Amino acid sequence: MKNDPIGTALADYMEGAKDAVVVVASNLTENDVIPVHYLFRSIKEMPELELLALEACRGSILDVGAGAGSHSLALQERGQEVTALDISAGAVAVMQQRGVKQVLQQDVFALKEQQYDTLLMLMNGIGIAGNLVGLERFLEHAKNILKPGGQILLESSDILYMYEDEEGEVLLDLNAGYYGEVKYNMHYKEEETGWFNWLFIDPAILEDYAIQHGFTFEVLYEGEFGEYLARLTLAEA
Repeated sequence: MKNDPIGTALADYMEGAKDAVVVVASNLTENDVIPVHYLFRSIKEMPELELLALEACRGSILDVGAGAGSHSLALQERGQEVTALDISAGAVAVMQQRGVKQVLQQDVFALKEQQYDTLLMLMNGIGIAGNLVGLERFLEHAKNILKPGGQILLESSDILYMYEDEEGEVLLDLNAGYYGEVKYNMHYKEEETGWFNWLFIDPAILEDYAIQHGFTFEVLYEGEFGEYLARLTLAEA
């Protein structure tokens, strides 16, 4: 495979490449990097937002886009019922190696039979929706894989600040679509994902979409850089 940079980087880290980094290109800013060691963080190294999300998890949990499985391991150590899901074959192998008991290599949109009490989507996990159209698709799909009264715990960010000039004026191209729709391409060694869509959504718009699709909405945490943790709860049947 030449399109699993995250999985390959995680595997290399497990084999001793402790300084490995994944390069992230976007259509919005200069290249950034993800230090791979951060994906292996212990619960003591997790930020407050993630700790609050873990505390809010209940029932059967699906950790969507689980990566190296750090959140799943933290939940598992507490005796909670968690399934780690990732589309990356390399990530799945690493999670199994680290001791995550229930792991699925699958696209969340392909899930049909399983149902959960909690969908956990950290590290801007709702980004998998790609854009606002995809967000609607995801919320409708989530209703099929959540039990009645189930919840989505998701992290996202309002990135409007990234469009400010030096004087604090917001410069938006009103013909370019929603400003939170970003394109990324991840590289590691000779592997790359190819360009893909990723969504950052401000909480006010997310609340509108959540209510339209039958969820209640609340913000559990707001950070100083626009990041937040939200809970979307599905009405009881």
